[in-house]
Amino acid sequence: MTPDQIQDHLRQHLQDAQVYCKDLTGTQDHWEVTVVSAAFDGKRLLQQHRMVKDALADKIKDGTIHALSLKTFTPQRWQQVQSGA
Repeated sequence: MTPDQIQDHLRQHLQDAQVYCKDLTGTQDHWEVTVVSAAFDGKRLLQQHRMVKDALADKIKDGTIHALSLKTFTPQRWQQVQSGA
């Protein structure tokens, strides 16, 4: 699975998502994915991760994505992280 495919897949479920993908092994099945979405507002970290995993469930189930490391942020928190706050 390519980064563009992951981004497109996630945006079907989280339309406003900013998605950043890093292939951890060069095999395109072990990913570190960072997702920024207003849909995460008011949600706990576990809920945010479930939202992303639910969106990618078919790709995880069929083995297209073998390993997934997630980082999720609200837009406000993402701005803070990017500014070093």
